[in-house]
Amino acid sequence: IAARLRELVPDASIESAHGQMDKHRLEEIMFSFVNGETDVLVSTTIIETGLDISNVNTIIIDDADKFGLAQLYQLRGRVGRSNRNAYAFLMYRRDSILREVAEKRLEAIRNFTELGSGYKIAMRDLEIRGAGNLLGAEQSGHMASVGYDMYCKLLNEAVLKERSGNADIVSWETLIDLDMDAHIPDTYLRNEIQRLDMYKRIAGINSKESLLDISEEMTDRYGDIPAPAQNLLDIALLKAKAHDVYITSLVQKGLKVNMKLFEKAQLDVARLPELKDRFSGRLKLVPGEKPYFDFSLEIPRKKIVKTLTPKEVFAQLGEALEAINAIKLDHPE
Repeated sequence: IAARLRELVPDASIESAHGQMDKHRLEEIMFSFVNGETDVLVSTTIIETGLDISNVNTIIIDDADKFGLAQLYQLRGRVGRSNRNAYAFLMYRRDSILREVAEKRLEAIRNFTELGSGYKIAMRDLEIRGAGNLLGAEQSGHMASVGYDMYCKLLNEAVLKERSGNADIVSWETLIDLDMDAHIPDTYLRNEIQRLDMYKRIAGINSKESLLDISEEMTDRYGDIPAPAQNLLDIALLKAKAHDVYITSLVQKGLKVNMKLFEKAQLDVARLPELKDRFSGRLKLVPGEKPYFDFSLEIPRKKIVKTLTPKEVFAQLGEALEAINAIKLDHPE
């Protein structure tokens, strides 16, 4: 690129910089650019942070569709560091077909140009990439391993520990993975700020009453709840029930459901045969270093196609969790 620019603009002083250069040579080039001795600097993303060069007023980002939103925001911030008008050109190949995610990133960086837009950029990035096990059908990036609702839970636990002075509070996280689409569609709730707030509130569902309250509010404000959003609501309630009976993960694979138990689960093992008899052997505890419940979903006899609707899945899992709840050692008689 630098060689081609020298051919196009022979009168300009052009240098290139990248992370594998000798540090002293890299320092010379940057000092030359800062002092105005170099007109054009061709660089890798090494310049995205830590540089404040007030006399730079234009940046051209090549193949911008291959960068992350945070990278684009940082690179754009390298210009406009003084009272001079600044320009940022985001380029991509003429005949290339942009992926949907790349198009959303470029649209976001184009729309949020005013001062103090960093928070909006971060929210948009969260919306595009996904944010944990309740936000969207897929997760990616660091948030996949944490999750927005888990962050809220960890924060709440930290506050409780500080208040009680007890650092040994027993806690566990419950993860739900069911074979169904569960998210709030963009077409149903278009404003990303409101959508993220709704995700947060759904993550806090802990009873049938709180689910009904949120359902009524969503219907009143946005209209009839679409199937993926209703699944999300039902999963949130199912998660609360599973957590209450010491289940750390509930994973569905076809008609089989694996429910792993917390290592310190307080269950009355003497009453386990009751579960097996109640569900005709479909619910059984598999012992071991990490014990788990194995649950087989039942196809109603009237059905010809051997699949279950989400409503039928939730009904059977809810019944199984209620049965496990009945054998808790601390279950009120």
